[in-house]
Amino acid sequence: MPDKQPFKILHADDREENRYIVGKILRHAGFEVVQAKTGREALERATQQPDLIILDVRLPDMLGYEVASRIKSNPATNAIPIIQLSASFVTNESKVQALDSGADQYLTQPVEPPVLIASVKALLRLRQAEAISRLSAKQWQTTFDALSEGIGLLDNDQKILRCNRAMSELLDLPYGKIEGQDCKTLLQSAFGVDEAGLGDFLSRQVFESQAGLRWFRVTIDPVFTDDQKPVGSILVIADTTSQKQAEEALKVTEKLAATGRLAHSIAHEINNPLEAVTNLIYLLKQALVDRKDATDYLDMADVELQRVSRITKQTLSFHRDSSKPVEVSIADVVDSVLVLYRKQLEDRSITVYQRFTASRLVDAFPGQLRQVFANIISNAIDAMPSAGRLTIHVYDTHVWDSARTPGVRVAFFDSGKGIPQEHVHNIFKAFYTTKEQKGSGLGLWLSAGIISQHRGRITVRSRLLPPSGTCFSIFFPQSTTVDAKNEKEAAQAAGVLERESA
Repeated sequence: MPDKQPFKILHADDREENRYIVGKILRHAGFEVVQAKTGREALERATQQPDLIILDVRLPDMLGYEVASRIKSNPATNAIPIIQLSASFVTNESKVQALDSGADQYLTQPVEPPVLIASVKALLRLRQAEAISRLSAKQWQTTFDALSEGIGLLDNDQKILRCNRAMSELLDLPYGKIEGQDCKTLLQSAFGVDEAGLGDFLSRQVFESQAGLRWFRVTIDPVFTDDQKPVGSILVIADTTSQKQAEEALKVTEKLAATGRLAHSIAHEINNPLEAVTNLIYLLKQALVDRKDATDYLDMADVELQRVSRITKQTLSFHRDSSKPVEVSIADVVDSVLVLYRKQLEDRSITVYQRFTASRLVDAFPGQLRQVFANIISNAIDAMPSAGRLTIHVYDTHVWDSARTPGVRVAFFDSGKGIPQEHVHNIFKAFYTTKEQKGSGLGLWLSAGIISQHRGRITVRSRLLPPSGTCFSIFFPQSTTVDAKNEKEAAQAAGVLERESA
């Protein structure tokens, strides 16, 4: 490897003996020395980027003060440190003038060699530190601007000190319209964010907002010193439009898949009564001479047709939903889904135990809840390929928090093979499935999202050892329009359903 190049020092002095002595001292210390006799020559050689310049004050064509001033005013040379050296200008006024002209240090002749060398090394160390600092700043700014997320640095007054290129592009604003602005005001104008809801920026805040057809995730993280004093915040704005569009596409895909899974159940449910009606009509034709038998056959046909009608109505309502939440009975919604899966449950000899004691109503989109319950019931059926037990319990309860929020819980217990613990924590992630090629991995992910939109909570417990099985428990908060005064009336209207069916 080549040796490190020595530092280059430019020494300007009109006296030959001074150039000889200073040059010898510097070369002996390991520096490369370039010399100049006049101020003009010093200015020319300064463009060759020496590491340091030593200027005599009294030069034949101009004073060293002017030379220093020109060097420092030139962007190409203003970072070069300068030592002014003089034997005649030794007053404090001369020192002040030299430093004001751009000199970084002022020494008077005669100067001891160790002092000169120490001064040179000190300024060179300073220049190296400044060069490293400038390089780090440039690297940091390049990295800052290369990030795809919009990033802003805030002070304690929530003013934006600096932002990167991505933020300027995301907000479609020039730097000058962002930097120096109040963060709350900017977010309010860009996304319609409530300024009062942003708080004092002393805790982490994350929220999503929409601007036109684009979605954004905004994160504000406070910054503290080691002794926990706030020194500002970091604002991050990410464009999540593509993610939102992908999620919506996945939701549509899963809804279509859920409809396809139901088609099989519906076909079985409708086929049986239609076959019965066909047979009854045939018997009716044979029994026209016996009015009583004909009437009985017509009654049985009517029952089977009502069954078809009920199944059809449940099917039509499965994905049909209102534009806003309505008060619903969780028991009724669960019961409507069970109708569509009754044939599959019977074919697999799965006994269903229903215990519906809830009296409270919840604000919900019924179609979305049907999709959640259908997914869980379908998973339970898959977990019990031959015989089993599915217990569904719907009851009034509250969450164990400081507010003790009242609501309704629905629990699904199956006697299937269970879910390994290493999978339990991942089953609500998109595309995660334990069914290999049979599952899309979207059902429970989408269900968790729907439950969260309804301000609900879902938990799961599972056991592999006998008695094996899995329990999904979902809590929904009580309808905000049902208060303590009319809760009893609402319960009577909703009805209390407690029964066992096979």
